[in-house]
Amino acid sequence: MLTYKAPLRDIKFLINDVFNFQKHYKDLDNGENADPETVDMILQSIADFAENVLMPIYQSGDAEGCHFDNGVVTTPKGFKEAYQQFVEGGWQGISYPEQYGGMNLPMSLNLIKSEIIGTANWPWSMYPGLSTGCINTLMQYGNDEQKETYLHKLVAGSWAGTMCLTEPQCGTDLGQVKSKAIPQEDGSYKLSGTKIFISSGEHDLTENIIHIVLARLPDAPEGTRGISLFIVPKFLPNAESEIGERNGVSCGSIEHKMGISSSATCVLNFDEAVGHLIGEPNKGLKAMFTFMNTARIGTGIEGLAHTELSFQNALPYAKDRRSMRTLSGVKDPEKVADAIINHADVRRMLLTQKAFAEGGRSMIYHAARYADKMSQAVVNGDEAEFEKWDDKLGFYTPIIKGFLTELGIESAKHGQQIYGGHGYIKEWGMELIARDARIATMYEGTTGIQALDLLGRKVLLQSKGKIIRDYTSNIMRWCGEYALDKDMRKFVWALTKLCAEWNTLTVRLMLIARKDREIISAASDDFLMYSGYVMMGYHWARMAAVAHEKIKNGGTESEEFYTAKIQTAEFYFDKILTRTSGHAESMVAPSESMTAMKIESFAFLD
Repeated sequence: MLTYKAPLRDIKFLINDVFNFQKHYKDLDNGENADPETVDMILQSIADFAENVLMPIYQSGDAEGCHFDNGVVTTPKGFKEAYQQFVEGGWQGISYPEQYGGMNLPMSLNLIKSEIIGTANWPWSMYPGLSTGCINTLMQYGNDEQKETYLHKLVAGSWAGTMCLTEPQCGTDLGQVKSKAIPQEDGSYKLSGTKIFISSGEHDLTENIIHIVLARLPDAPEGTRGISLFIVPKFLPNAESEIGERNGVSCGSIEHKMGISSSATCVLNFDEAVGHLIGEPNKGLKAMFTFMNTARIGTGIEGLAHTELSFQNALPYAKDRRSMRTLSGVKDPEKVADAIINHADVRRMLLTQKAFAEGGRSMIYHAARYADKMSQAVVNGDEAEFEKWDDKLGFYTPIIKGFLTELGIESAKHGQQIYGGHGYIKEWGMELIARDARIATMYEGTTGIQALDLLGRKVLLQSKGKIIRDYTSNIMRWCGEYALDKDMRKFVWALTKLCAEWNTLTVRLMLIARKDREIISAASDDFLMYSGYVMMGYHWARMAAVAHEKIKNGGTESEEFYTAKIQTAEFYFDKILTRTSGHAESMVAPSESMTAMKIESFAFLD
């Protein structure tokens, strides 16, 4: 049976000691509401809800799954009751303006909330999680009438939201979208088409579901330039913004999936469903990226969640399970064998999980501060300020999504390995984490898509490498502050070399691409993983520096806590960061080894 305890000590170490959120909050319009006492109360309340309400229905929800009956979807036992508690707590509106019923707290607190509840029960967390993206899209691009009609209910949690992009003939290539939107005399549109893989597309948790839908106008240009965005409710709101008549959208089926079976993934049919345009005609993709960027950060949190949950359950098992004696000598002489945590290989796996969880959390919390700035800009209607912080966050988004979800799968595998045969048995829960983790690398664009977005679009096309130069300059400035610190010498030297190499590799890829266009696609996965390992290394070095300072000058945690941070950082630099060398060599290798073989030569089966 899986268990979960919210890692509040580690969370507070980051927000108080590493990133000083209180100082950051003073620069936000809504930051004064996030005083230390309020933040502590919120964290503890969310932790209690996650540990005592959501965790107990995680495995049972997976075993039961969602039920589909003639277009009606019913969630597993306990899900609806848990959602009502979530609504009563006001948790959906934690980071939204008071004018819509929210708590008006910084967006970063919403992301921390998402981590805690998502680690306890990721499939359940997807239901309110999709609503977050819907709210963000309406906050930025909806008109006043749309905001007034929908945001109060969405922020309260009594209505839910979805994102409807994918169609049977297209996934990532949204230029192939075929759904049609026909203008009506009253200013509305009638939408027809089929959407697939729609998370939370139908369920019994809320009285209404608000779909954000991509479709084409009759005179729309081809490709992505001809996509518009629409709001299509399951039930049409009446004059009082309460649910009215049923709209022309229905659930045709739910997918039978490898994992997250308690999260309904739906086929939605739109049959002349009434919808309203969000933003400008044929510019829906830009607006949809607001939703997608929210979802990509959320999917990065999913990678962290699976890593943390696997680690938390592998650790006590490794302490209790006994097998053989260690090579360095007997550790538990009074027992028949030593606990497996004493074996170096088991420690390797546990430390890898720990390093990925705590390093990934640091990466996400750093990016969360940018999300705070973006959210403030949206509320203030400051487009220039939004673009500024969106650009900064844009560099992190593919790394957080692509890199951390890949690490989530690796961490889930380590958890199964530590359990041995029991890791393959449903009752223990480790195979459930492995199944649920697998989808994260495909949500909101596969790892390959994230890699192409990072290297092809953001690094080479948009910035000509400047984005890497700027980021590594920040690392180098930080390294300069610790250049003479003997405790930090190891970290500073390694990061200095990697920053130089990162820039060199970027330039080499630009030069190679002049003659070998396929090198961008061929190198992108290695580039993303390389970027992720270096970025996480920087975050571990920062945590180690703070831990050293706290040991010398005193902190709120024990010396053992800070020492563990330093030792985990040392493990990361010794055993994990070295992976960059393989990625570096691979990314600049000619693409010919991938492209030379004829398609018909891949297999000879006759």
